[in-house]
Amino acid sequence: MKLTQSTFAGSAPRAARECRVFYFCGPDESGAHDAAQAIVALLPAGSERIELAGGDLRRDPVRLADEARSTSLFGGARYIFVRTAGDEACEAVEALLANPVEPCPVLIVAGSASDKSRIAKLLGDRGDAMVAMFHPPDLKAVSAAVRSLADAAGLRIDGAIAERIAKACSLDTRMARAEIDKLALYLDASPQAPKTADAQALDAIGARTEDDGFATVVNCVLGGDLGRLSGELSRVRELSLNPVGLLLAFERRAAQLAQLAARLGPRGDVQRFVEGERQARRIFFRDAPDLAVQLARWRGPKLARLVDRLVGLHRELLANSQNAELLLAQGLTEIARAAAAPPRRRTG
Repeated sequence: MKLTQSTFAGSAPRAARECRVFYFCGPDESGAHDAAQAIVALLPAGSERIELAGGDLRRDPVRLADEARSTSLFGGARYIFVRTAGDEACEAVEALLANPVEPCPVLIVAGSASDKSRIAKLLGDRGDAMVAMFHPPDLKAVSAAVRSLADAAGLRIDGAIAERIAKACSLDTRMARAEIDKLALYLDASPQAPKTADAQALDAIGARTEDDGFATVVNCVLGGDLGRLSGELSRVRELSLNPVGLLLAFERRAAQLAQLAARLGPRGDVQRFVEGERQARRIFFRDAPDLAVQLARWRGPKLARLVDRLVGLHRELLANSQNAELLLAQGLTEIARAAAAPPRRRTG
């Protein structure tokens, strides 16, 4: 079953009933993530969630099949959620499909991959699998999604407020959902007791954009600028930037680097490649210098490790929200040091 963002909503219930492997891909990582959560909502209530990273499955390809065919400790329903980049989990998916025993649902989110990837080709023609690709939405679509999220949370917002939230979250619906949750909490809104949210309420919760500080932190850390790191982390605390929102900015940049690295190849000239991308308007001209620096530092296995570390850090923040700021600062410091480390020279 092959779907796109325009056909996914109507086909999701059928996919949840008939499929056991779900592959979400495309350049719109937030759309792919939202679609995966929509499938989760259609699975049996209370299902146990098992999270795996693509890097782990690359090192141990049989682990996915083993996990998919094992049973819950308490005998309940379960599903596996895999975050990966590119085709690093391809061998694991092949091992899963090779075993005739029906597995528990497996959901794979591969934000930097496409429906032409090896995994997508493995799954595309199977009746028990779904491949869905998501392209970046426009402002109108995200604004409509924000209004839907607000309705579900018991918030009444007009089009201008929805558009403002969409822009503030850089068209990322995951960040928009977090802003809606904060707004509902601030106004004590619920579906049973709806409240109207105006511009003053939105100002009060302090919705942040990347321009408020995300971009400079991302470029400092991924560029390995240790001299500026302490100051940037202090500014994160002073501005009270949302830790999860900031981490999502890192995840989006890592996904962009993965896409660029795939087109560049292992031996391409970084500066010439980035300049070509800028001239073709595939990257924003102001981002070109930072992307060139970061692409030179994060390629191949090192980039794959970065993606794995960001996924792991995301889980840590969600599991320990009270210490999210400290965990994020520690994680970003590790990443900055890795970025600043000189590349290993091949011998022989």
